[in-house]
Amino acid sequence: MNKTAQSVWDNCLSFIKDNIQDQAYKTWFEPIKSVELTDNALYIQVPSKFFYEWLEEHYVKLLKVALTKELGKNAKLLYKIKMENTYGNKQPFTEQLPSANRSPMKPQNVDAPLKNLDPELKNPFVIPGIRNLKIESQLNANYSFDNFLEGDSNRLARSAGMAVANKPGGTSFNPLLIFGGVGLGKTHLAHAIGVEIKDKYPEKTVLYISAEIFTQQYIDSVKKNNRNDFIHFYQLIDVLIIDDVQFLSGKSGTQDVFFHIFNYLHQNGKQVILTSDKAPVDMQDIEQRLLSRFKWGLSAELHQPDYETRISILKNILYRDGVEIPDEIIEYVARNIKSNVRELEGAIISLIAQSSFNKKEVTIELAKSVVEKFVKNVKREISIDYIQKIVSDYFQLDIETLQSKTRKRHVVQARQLAMFFAKKFTKSSLANIGSQIGDRDHATVLHACKTVDNLVATDKQFKKFVEDIHKKLTL
Repeated sequence: MNKTAQSVWDNCLSFIKDNIQDQAYKTWFEPIKSVELTDNALYIQVPSKFFYEWLEEHYVKLLKVALTKELGKNAKLLYKIKMENTYGNKQPFTEQLPSANRSPMKPQNVDAPLKNLDPELKNPFVIPGIRNLKIESQLNANYSFDNFLEGDSNRLARSAGMAVANKPGGTSFNPLLIFGGVGLGKTHLAHAIGVEIKDKYPEKTVLYISAEIFTQQYIDSVKKNNRNDFIHFYQLIDVLIIDDVQFLSGKSGTQDVFFHIFNYLHQNGKQVILTSDKAPVDMQDIEQRLLSRFKWGLSAELHQPDYETRISILKNILYRDGVEIPDEIIEYVARNIKSNVRELEGAIISLIAQSSFNKKEVTIELAKSVVEKFVKNVKREISIDYIQKIVSDYFQLDIETLQSKTRKRHVVQARQLAMFFAKKFTKSSLANIGSQIGDRDHATVLHACKTVDNLVATDKQFKKFVEDIHKKLTL
């Protein structure tokens, strides 16, 4: 007998009914209608986006098992969401979304050695400490390799991430340091590696944490006099992912404790994954012994995505959200938003929202107006040259005087302010800032920054200079 959408769905329902409570079945499965069956894909119609999200969060595994029994291991589930009529059409609008087949990450149980329980090993994620350690991975299951699209700009980092996910702690990429500018996908890739490891090795304990929260936990452990428990907790982790590791800059206590944790994990074949907005060579105020360890494995840079990758990213977002847009509009957005993936996503989501809320058809004119507003609102990349121009204009100097060797007090202060703001607003190294502002060395820049901090605290007029220039740079 040939399978139909209805017969497949009926069989799925009988299996589902046996595995959940009656009330849940009536609420969440009786309203569903089967729509279409193509090869190994079943389309089902649900009444709302909320309905779809609830099924994906609570019943996706059950749906997958039921469908696999009917259509085999390559079975796919797609939702058609019947929306209220939009754009003045008489027919209801149907949105189509693929099943992510992802449930939220589950807590991980870890057996802590009894010798460490003194009197109990503290879990810094739980207050107060608990004896039975349940460790939330802190991973976002939506950040997967499936939606981290490969291109020339990220191929090395993505391939290295895949290698680590297939054999955590067993490759030469340990640690794996992923670095690059804002919005290029460092955090996404770090989560994707963790999610993939949990899929392949459910028994491994994976933990994602930002360097900022790690630092705060360390400060708390010192206040509560349980620094050793803090170290022991992190030594239990099989795969430690630390985001924005450059945040450890200047924090000697946190760097020291991380050094001990890193050594223990590395020596015991555990995997360390780090992200940073700078390459190790450009990190300031990080201890040399840590920097040398960051270089033990692989440092992989994420670059701005090329045109083809930007097209793929946009198409993937549209597919994920069940929206169809003409190719010429996708190409227009990809040509005009080049800086990073986050801005690209923001622009296309803004375009979809404008279209939906204002009930307008997506046209090239609408795309132009959205992109134009979006590009205007994106923060300008502030360069050292631009900072020197703003500071020189403010003090009515020319740039040659600012960069000169003169020791006149007002020129020295202007030069120090230029160095201070260059350190604050750019990712340049101290040596690079010094060489561009009058061919000074990095020690001069460091001294300039400390002088500005001291004067801001003691001199009201100087503080006003700083506030005025800050406003001009951030307008």
